[in-house]
Amino acid sequence: MADAATNGAASGPRPIIEIDRVSKVYRMGDVEVHALCGVSLTINEGEFIAVMGTSGSGKSTLMNTLGCLDRPTSGTYRLGGEDVALLTPGELAEIRSRKLGFVFQSFNLLSRTSALENVELPLIYAGVSSRERRRRALESLAHVGLADRAGHHPSQLSGGQQQRVAIARALVSRPKVILADEPTGNLDSRTSVEIMALLQELWRSGITIALVTHEPDIAQYAARLIVMKDGVVQRDERHEPIVAVVP
Repeated sequence: MADAATNGAASGPRPIIEIDRVSKVYRMGDVEVHALCGVSLTINEGEFIAVMGTSGSGKSTLMNTLGCLDRPTSGTYRLGGEDVALLTPGELAEIRSRKLGFVFQSFNLLSRTSALENVELPLIYAGVSSRERRRRALESLAHVGLADRAGHHPSQLSGGQQQRVAIARALVSRPKVILADEPTGNLDSRTSVEIMALLQELWRSGITIALVTHEPDIAQYAARLIVMKDGVVQRDERHEPIVAVVP
């Protein structure tokens, strides 16, 4: 009986992100800006969370911390069980390429390269062979419905298509977590729903999704809402997400 209980516990949700009493202080001249103030947060594998807050609330600093782009001033951050504070810059770069995928508001695509080449980029940095890069990049573009746009440059794509390329680029490294910073910020309402439908599809496939948004209607597509204010978590609640249906 004890063994069965132990096995049941082992098969429960596992944390992928654990931050414990994390603070981040920036110094601007003689002034200290406390962007995060003792934040503790656990995100389990397979969760879809939205982080909201006004400008200066700490939501972007939190996202940068989760993405290993910023080191906390104090506190502990474990990503997949690894304490990132103990990692060298090279090891941090490796963990980002191995476990994290990034999607940005401004797409961050290289304008003079094709969609395929943009998606291949993370794999070049990872030292993947050209044949394998191409195979995986085409697979990722097909996953977001853009296999027929592989040779197009960003200027030949709509805003929604560019964001799909950006999501394909985030997917190509097969990350555990996708961090999306205002992924619908530059898109119209219909295209925003299309992107949220794609993120929900990825979430249902088992990928952990964390997005920052200032739009309450976009946050409703996530299954958990975290509201930041003055560097602390003001609210943390789970709800039944709205299913994104493209009109």
